[in-house]
Amino acid sequence: MTAWPVGKVPPDALRRLVYTHLGAPRADVLVRAAIGEDCASIAFGDEVAVLTTDPVTGAGRDLGWYAVFVATNDLAAAGAEPVALLLTVLLPPAGAADELERVMARAGDAAAALGIEIAGGHSEVTAGIDRTIAVVTAVGRARRDAVLRSGAAQPGDALVMTKGAGIEGTAILAADAEARLRPALGDALVARARELRHRISVLPEARAAARAGARAMHDVTEGGVLAAVHEMAAASGLGVTLDGDLVPVPEETAAMCAHFGADPLALIGSGALLIATPQPARVLEAVANAGVRAAAIGVFHPAGAPRVVRRAGRERALVPPARDELWRVLERAGRT
Repeated sequence: MTAWPVGKVPPDALRRLVYTHLGAPRADVLVRAAIGEDCASIAFGDEVAVLTTDPVTGAGRDLGWYAVFVATNDLAAAGAEPVALLLTVLLPPAGAADELERVMARAGDAAAALGIEIAGGHSEVTAGIDRTIAVVTAVGRARRDAVLRSGAAQPGDALVMTKGAGIEGTAILAADAEARLRPALGDALVARARELRHRISVLPEARAAARAGARAMHDVTEGGVLAAVHEMAAASGLGVTLDGDLVPVPEETAAMCAHFGADPLALIGSGALLIATPQPARVLEAVANAGVRAAAIGVFHPAGAPRVVRRAGRERALVPPARDELWRVLERAGRT
């Protein structure tokens, strides 16, 4: 029996074990399950319901907060406005009541900040888990002609990225490995890193980029920038060149990754949005006017071209990390 590393199921396994069992295709499903596509879109007249679901397993103290933003970021990348979500919380028996209150309080704060409702869900105490797990299903709406896909990039499109690499992972580590980090990096840097959780939403830049002519968008999650760029290229059936030296890395992320010997481009990165566009200058200006920094970090190539990453003058194949750096670091820090 093959053992997989903790993290996403490998793409080849998804093709063999998941995508061959998807029931009966329907004409009103406009965007369906595929590598790199985080949302499904279902037609309802002139509008579309956009659906996504996400588990949140890596966050500890701020689990409810991340659960809401991770799911709604998928909707934002699809050009949809979030409306509501369903939240399932699975709790280990010890301290279940306090933990449930903590998760829901943070989830409620995040939902209120976005102006959306937690419309339902499920909570359950269950054996066989050593930490709380949240699973979020989020629902958004969009005009039928405004829905975007991860897999709609075209050859020659520039690859733009907002904010920076490893934002979510940095904030999680600042909270869950705080005792180890403060003596090494200082109270001020760790406090700033923790506050990066307030930069997790990509709604402002997604709205701006969509209006400015983004052709495709994809948010950065598990596996970091390396995984997200590969997913976007694979979904589009294209080659890509990622210039790793142009990827913005926040000071706090760089310091934390240097301390743990981690790669910031392979660290879970909710808060960053990838945008494929034939008009990078226009998109960069629109995103900046929305108060968000962005940078052009690569270009898409025709089908059959290689997918490569350039770093420090060297070029190699762009391969999704087998495991997100967050899991390796948390193990070393003693949390898992």
